[in-house]
Amino acid sequence: MNFMNKLERKFSRYAISNLTMYLIFGYVIGYVLSRVSPQMLNLLTLDPYQILHGQIWRLVTWVLIPPSTQSVLFYAIMLLFYYQLGMNLERTWGVFRYNVYIFGGILYTIIGAFVTWLIMTVTAVYGNAAFTGAIVGTQISTYYICMSIFLAFAVCYPDMQILLYFIIPIKMKWMAYVYAALMLVDLVQSSWPRRIVMVMSLLNFVIFFLSTRDLRRYSPKEVHRRQVYRQAVRTPQSAGVTKHKCAICGRTEKDDPSLEFRFCSKCEGNYEYCQEHLFTHQHVR
Repeated sequence: MNFMNKLERKFSRYAISNLTMYLIFGYVIGYVLSRVSPQMLNLLTLDPYQILHGQIWRLVTWVLIPPSTQSVLFYAIMLLFYYQLGMNLERTWGVFRYNVYIFGGILYTIIGAFVTWLIMTVTAVYGNAAFTGAIVGTQISTYYICMSIFLAFAVCYPDMQILLYFIIPIKMKWMAYVYAALMLVDLVQSSWPRRIVMVMSLLNFVIFFLSTRDLRRYSPKEVHRRQVYRQAVRTPQSAGVTKHKCAICGRTEKDDPSLEFRFCSKCEGNYEYCQEHLFTHQHVR
């Protein structure tokens, strides 16, 4: 996070405001092209072979490939939905961090496409049939970029309720679980090159998710400290002995039964604090 803060101070002036609006505008162009001139989309796809042979514009124009080409009404509803999610994420994170998230997903997708093409090329030379008929030559859309926006929003606002199909009330976290399960099934059933592209396309979400987790709670030291605490709580206490005591004010649960006590994970040692001093004490190092 400190590294991200430094980047934001240096490059925030280059961030693009309302980035989601530009993405949606690009999807509209791609959708129109898919209806009017589907052959033209073949000149815009993310094809590593053609890029290495001079068609550099494909590094950018593939973003126009729409994530879906269903009915106009369904497509409009989907774009409106992702527009609202993206704009809310931009307001939550800030313009710069949202730009990093979106462009990171685009960059990882490009890298995944080139890795897939390299694997396909090598296996074709050596005649490995396991990769035959994979995704090279097909269109790589921005479906997983949109999916990463949805998943990130679900992590930020898990209890927000929306109306599925304008009828069924459902929380974002449950929709995220369903989509994650569907993607896992797709990942298992797909070929290895397809798996590479899927994983790389969602790598920005994986990095975001891990960076927002408190991984210290899974460290052996922290696990041991919680076990010692639970054992101490379960141990019968003799009369006059208290279970909790604040390391600052010395109050116990006998002084005020409504007091809550917590151990501080940033202090070295088993230091317990009451609710009034948990966030105001100086950490013991």
